[in-house]
Amino acid sequence: MSSIQHSSGAVVDVRKIVPRERHPLIFNTFHELAPGQDFVLVNDHDPKPLYYHFKAEYDGTFTWDYLDQGPDVWRVRISRTA
Repeated sequence: MSSIQHSSGAVVDVRKIVPRERHPLIFNTFHELAPGQDFVLVNDHDPKPLYYHFKAEYDGTFTWDYLDQGPDVWRVRISRTA
């Protein structure tokens, strides 16, 4: 298995999305990724609770890398590893 990271090129900016629609959009984007692909999540607050949701549901199949950590914008690269 290659360790090379391949980006899907997707940026999912949820700052203007209704809160109840954010997680379904994020998880649908994750499900569409092939192993080795990633997307960048852009949010207006720290998405740490989302990280715990990913950890509970998809432990061992993703990576979570903060690119920016506020105070106004958080950007996280979420990669599918398996």
